Amino acid sequence: MTDHLAAARALLRRHPLVDGHNDLPWALRTRFGADLDRVDLAGPVPATHTDLPRLRRGGVGGQFWSVYVPGTLQGDAAVAATLEQVDLVHRMIRRHPDDLELALGADDVLAAFSRGRIASLLGAEGGHSIASSLGVLRVLHRLGVRYLTLTHNVNVPWADAATDVPATGGLSPFGREVVREVNRLGMLVDLSHVAATTAGDALDVAEAPVVFSHSGARAVCDSPRNVPDDLLRRLAANGGVCMVTFVPDFVSPRCRAWALGLRAEVERRGLDPRDAGARATVGAEYAAGHPRPRASLAEVADHVEHVRTVAGIDHVGLGGDYDGADDVPDGLDDVACYPALVAELLGRGWSQDDCVRLVGGNVLRVLREAEAVSCSAAAVRGPSTARIEDLDRS
Repeated sequence: MTDHLAAARALLRRHPLVDGHNDLPWALRTRFGADLDRVDLAGPVPATHTDLPRLRRGGVGGQFWSVYVPGTLQGDAAVAATLEQVDLVHRMIRRHPDDLELALGADDVLAAFSRGRIASLLGAEGGHSIASSLGVLRVLHRLGVRYLTLTHNVNVPWADAATDVPATGGLSPFGREVVREVNRLGMLVDLSHVAATTAGDALDVAEAPVVFSHSGARAVCDSPRNVPDDLLRRLAANGGVCMVTFVPDFVSPRCRAWALGLRAEVERRGLDPRDAGARATVGAEYAAGHPRPRASLAEVADHVEHVRTVAGIDHVGLGGDYDGADDVPDGLDDVACYPALVAELLGRGWSQDDCVRLVGGNVLRVLREAEAVSCSAAAVRGPSTARIEDLDRS
């Protein structure tokens, strides 16, 4: 294992690891009021999974920073909060110019990596962030956002989420227009969090490869947040990438069963299981009688291998979701631990070239192909003027 770990670290010095999802910006907002004078990312930040020294130790060469805001925010409030999160990421980058560099595409990632900096991309997590406005979507693109997750945990008026009661049956006509506009702009359509019906509809419409920025394989762990095999096969045909997450409830069947038990207890008490405060309060008591199981690095590797088996080596990546979950697998304690996962795969017989594709090569290809589709689309059609009122309420 020591030899594999040394080989993994050497590989990440030569090739950028591009992770699909990190929620540090939301952690900075909730814990430090988005005030960068209150936290020094250049030193250890014990309250988070992420800081600059650990990103360096983890060999991270590119990071999609999530500009997430919760689905409890809607309309103008969601847009305003999203813009504040975009501003926070830009301020992070400006504050640490020797470590972070804004990246708008694949070539920017490689250029930043060659200069010894961590390429910083932005991803908007949830269609509520655009308030059903293609104009807002275009503004987010101009501000550097390079993927849109179509939903978060709750439905939006034009798309069903994986963890909500179906309302639209997938994508509405306006939802299909959102996908087309994302493609025209050269952004990535992100299908993590969406219902399988929504993902299927998006794949019907998409002209460019899509991503699942932080999802696992449903055949390995039966969570609605994970991707079933039929969609993995369609993803391969689309040219997209499933970036495997490290969230224990999506990784380990034992952790998934525990989470379902906690949910049942929250509901038994007449509380809303979507309320993070209620989950935390009840969870502490529930864990006293039902010890919380631990996911493992090996289980994450099982997801990576399953995605490879079903979709192919060109369609798997990594999207840890650090700082987006209250627990992490043993062996993947923080962003410094990526070399351990690569070492595990090398020990399972993966080649160096396989690992290069996994850690960043595949998502960089997808970014390039999305850019190419955008250039082609721009030549034949301008920005969409579709409105949700016209398409979904007529």
